[in-house]
Amino acid sequence: QVQLVESGGGLVQAGGSLRLSCAASGSIKSINAMGWYRQAPGKQRELIAGFTSSGSTNYADSVKGRFTISRDNAKNTMYLQMDSLKPEDTAIYYCNGNIFLQRGGVVNIWGQGTQVTVSS
Repeated sequence: QVQLVESGGGLVQAGGSLRLSCAASGSIKSINAMGWYRQAPGKQRELIAGFTSSGSTNYADSVKGRFTISRDNAKNTMYLQMDSLKPEDTAIYYCNGNIFLQRGGVVNIWGQGTQVTVSS
């Protein structure tokens, strides 16, 4: 079974940092179009950082300059370094990606989410 598992969330004071990880496991051939999303209470889930199919990165204006997305293809793991955190960054953070399977085919997978809470 192919899955994405996030980790690294927690409680941090404003101005602090956290690093989220998203590890893919299972019979994976390759992964593309991976990204980080977040959903705050009462709001829609939004894309905040992602890789395009060509490997370039893009960021939402709300996190640009503070968050950095990266990945280790050998480990099938994606990261989100979050610096200068603000209370408005409080949300559940999800990773998502298109996973190409060793047996053929592609599936779009969501992780289970990890809570990030930033106190003022």
